[in-house]
Amino acid sequence: MSFLQVQDIHHIYFTKASATTALSDITLTVEEGEFVSFLGPSGCGKTTLLSIISSLLKPTQGTVLLENKPVSTSKNQIGYMLQQDYLFPWKTIEENILIGLKLSKQLNEKNKSAALNLLYQIGLSGVEKQLPKQLSGGMRQRAALVRTLATEPKLLMLDEPFSALDYQTKLKLEDLISQTLDEFRKTAILVTHDIGEAIAMSDRVFLLSPSPGRIYKTFTMPEELRMVSPFEARNHEVFPSIFQLIWKELESLEQGKE
Repeated sequence: MSFLQVQDIHHIYFTKASATTALSDITLTVEEGEFVSFLGPSGCGKTTLLSIISSLLKPTQGTVLLENKPVSTSKNQIGYMLQQDYLFPWKTIEENILIGLKLSKQLNEKNKSAALNLLYQIGLSGVEKQLPKQLSGGMRQRAALVRTLATEPKLLMLDEPFSALDYQTKLKLEDLISQTLDEFRKTAILVTHDIGEAIAMSDRVFLLSPSPGRIYKTFTMPEELRMVSPFEARNHEVFPSIFQLIWKELESLEQGKE
């Protein structure tokens, strides 16, 4: 049985004047430890699908199962990393990374020690008593990752977590997050507009078509890319041809030539 099962998802947004179908007939599976990306034109429903998988949004039709149980019963097993780091500006970095543990009543000396150790592992030693405003954007995103991992979620949702960062910081964080998720055997879903990012980080890329969002094509990354870091993947000889293939498919979708 697959780790995550998304079955026959349809979603309609209703207003007083209209009904808009955002997603139609979405069925997919994700295996434990796998990293997948949702890619597609603006308005194809990527974030809606992420919200449904994480049970923040109830679909009009369909089911999502995590380890064969309804995802609505698994909220504590899902972690989020968003475009903004959403660190509380008045709390220290230590207080910020422990807040998930505190809210879920899991905060004890063992978990606190593990979270602080992860902070050191991720290159943020010595910042525990600092406020978020004293850190760079990349450092804040790393702290946000530690906060997410501290509660030991089984599934990570990454909603464009690098899009607000400069390119160099983004590349460094791609490598860091990829390495960290591998070490912890975490399963992750990334929503991105960046084809290169999707290729470099993912085992599989789901390309969604717009209006309503459907899975148009699935691309499985070759093993030679999956075995190396995202930075090395971007420089691999097979990378350009995969980029061109996905870019052309995306271009045809955006031009309505589906």
